[in-house]
Amino acid sequence: MRTHSFLTVLLWSSVFYVAHTTPSQKRTNKHSHSERITGLSENDGKTLHRTKRGWMWNQFFLLEEYTGPDTQYVGKLHTDQDKGDGNLKYILTGDGAGSLFIIDENTGDIHAAKKLDREEKSLYVLRAKAIDRKTGRQVEPESEFIIKIHDINDNEPKFTKDMYTASIPEMSGVGTSVIQVTATDADDANYGNSAKVVYSILQGQPYFSVDPETGIIKTALPDMSRENREQYQVVIQAKDMGGQMGGLSGTTTVNITLTDVNDNPPRFPQSSYQFSSPESAPPGTPLGRIKANDPDVGENAEIEYSISNGDGSDMFDIITDKDTQEGIITVKKHLDFENKVLYTLRVEATNTHPDPRFLQLGPFKDTALVKISVEDIDEPPVFSRPWYLIEVDEDAKEGSIIGQVAAQDPDAAKNAIKYSVDRHTDLDRIFNIYSGNGSLFLSKPLDREETPWHNITVIATEINNPKQSSQIPVFIRILDINDHAPEFANYYETFVCENAKAGQLIQTVSAIDKDQPPRGHKFFFELVPEFAVHPNFSVVDNKDNTAGIMTRRNGYSRSKTSTYLLPIIIFDNDYPIQSSTGTLTIRVCACDSQGNMQSCSAEALLLPAGLSTGALVAILLCIIILLVLVVLFTALKRQRKKEPLIISKDDVRDNIVTYNDEGGGEEDTQAFDIGTLRNPEAREESKMRRDVIPETIFQIRRTAPLWENIDVQDFIHRRLKENDLDPAAPPYDSLATYAYEGNDSIANSLSSLESLTTEGNQDYDYLSDWGPRFKKLADMYGGEDSDRD
Repeated sequence: MRTHSFLTVLLWSSVFYVAHTTPSQKRTNKHSHSERITGLSENDGKTLHRTKRGWMWNQFFLLEEYTGPDTQYVGKLHTDQDKGDGNLKYILTGDGAGSLFIIDENTGDIHAAKKLDREEKSLYVLRAKAIDRKTGRQVEPESEFIIKIHDINDNEPKFTKDMYTASIPEMSGVGTSVIQVTATDADDANYGNSAKVVYSILQGQPYFSVDPETGIIKTALPDMSRENREQYQVVIQAKDMGGQMGGLSGTTTVNITLTDVNDNPPRFPQSSYQFSSPESAPPGTPLGRIKANDPDVGENAEIEYSISNGDGSDMFDIITDKDTQEGIITVKKHLDFENKVLYTLRVEATNTHPDPRFLQLGPFKDTALVKISVEDIDEPPVFSRPWYLIEVDEDAKEGSIIGQVAAQDPDAAKNAIKYSVDRHTDLDRIFNIYSGNGSLFLSKPLDREETPWHNITVIATEINNPKQSSQIPVFIRILDINDHAPEFANYYETFVCENAKAGQLIQTVSAIDKDQPPRGHKFFFELVPEFAVHPNFSVVDNKDNTAGIMTRRNGYSRSKTSTYLLPIIIFDNDYPIQSSTGTLTIRVCACDSQGNMQSCSAEALLLPAGLSTGALVAILLCIIILLVLVVLFTALKRQRKKEPLIISKDDVRDNIVTYNDEGGGEEDTQAFDIGTLRNPEAREESKMRRDVIPETIFQIRRTAPLWENIDVQDFIHRRLKENDLDPAAPPYDSLATYAYEGNDSIANSLSSLESLTTEGNQDYDYLSDWGPRFKKLADMYGGEDSDRD
């Protein structure tokens, strides 16, 4: 309750709610009570009176969503100073004043002009005042009051989603929470039950239930199986007014999916399977597929196949196709129809991800019997060994048998076999084979030192079916026979110093042998019997396949004997013993005090101060360089040399002189006209060039040639014709030299050859008319009279 002065607000409620005020005897300030204040005014000193008036107002309610025919009456604004004569004017301001709430300015009645919605605005604060119409003065202080909109149940509950999606593992127990749905009501939750929501299930029973207060959906049946049904659609209703009749409601749909668990073991659709395989199938060949069915999905349906037992577990294998979850039976080893025609396998299918919660349901695996029959085919011959090694002496005779290969037909028919040698492996045709029994024999002699090994291929082919054949490698090793004599390992350049002493070692020799005896080489060295006692040198066998050459006397003379030949016999120790004689050439040389050779030839005695080898090489290189320079100079001279058209300068005919003056080009208009140098005879023949068509053809004035010798004219005409008819001739803008001087100019020839032979008078005054270019010439010939005078 609040207390104010002078203004009383009287509000009546509309239709359903009555606005009541506190009785007047309970007011804080009485209307009958007045307070007088006495004082002197500044102007007239009159006594002033102030009357206190108390009034009280309460909070009022207005019903929302009013749909009556008239405007809804809110209340009345009134002051004690209103005499009913219409002098006062009531004014309303604040929330919605003038639009939602209107006041009769004469009577103070307040009405709601529009239908109000509490959900949009639930509280309005207004202010009222009264003014004198004549003076415009406010007769009462402004008063504030509140209008609160009272809620009605005009909003149904709404779920936060139009559709919910949830999932739960299959085989879940009763009461397992699935999802929680939530609905909200826009009505006032503090007034009545308009916003009190209760949940119920309309569709989805008896599988699921919903908590009426929280909206949590739970399972209602135990052991729901995904394999029986995977999708469920549940409809949940939310109703206000606590679920009572007349309440508003809203619904939502919940799609629930049962997710898979591994609760089903794999099962073969049949207990046994039958497959067949040709005996020629190589390892890894797939024979067929089997599949165990598992109603689970994903990793719960993954299966691993294996062979548990059976007589074919060593011959066959099974692998798992991860994409199709099938077992692929493959060949593990080579099959043989003649050995075994039927195999039995026990195949097992097992889940790779079992769920421990469902192990009590039984073993999560299954077995099936697989029978595989082997089919007989015509197979190629089979050799008794994978390869053959034959050893033969290198001195074996032609036609001798060196070994034998054997093959047979593995089929029951046991077809006859013929043998042959693959000639691509024996291009020299050294070996051959008997086609009937596979015996290998020699066609040519052998040489181990040339080829110690031979690798050939033998082919076995069925006579009745030549398409069936097989090959086998045969390695032939040639055994060594002592058929080569030892010889010196190197060419030895041996010398002995003139000042050598007796018993001095001058050379150590060794030997080699192409043979390879099994116990290794052992060589012996000695002089030939004719030189068993050599007065100059001796041979000492070192017993290590080397021998030393020793001197037997002191001093040797080049002037007497410059070279000694020492024949040495070399023996081996194999059977039969082979030997050879090698001659060692020993030169007598001049040596220094250290025994180093200085010179060995006898001519060196006569030319003690000769040139060294390096000097001779340098001289030879200089001579070669000079010869190259001479050749280059001659070639350049020949390239520059040109044969002149006229050999002799004494020829009475005019000589053709080439000045190699190209002129000033197209921009030089002061230069001579190039058209006057063209061949008039060639132009008259109208021989057009094939590569370029000239834009302008000069009209050349025909004049009699100046020369009298017809040979030069014919020569030039012939050259011009050859060039004009040549398709490879250069275009018109190319420079071509024809060795042709051209026709006579319009000024006629100034040559002395065509001048008058007599000393007659000739007038050269016309030279002055030719312009400044001929001014010098006019001065020279124009002054002839003065010179003659």
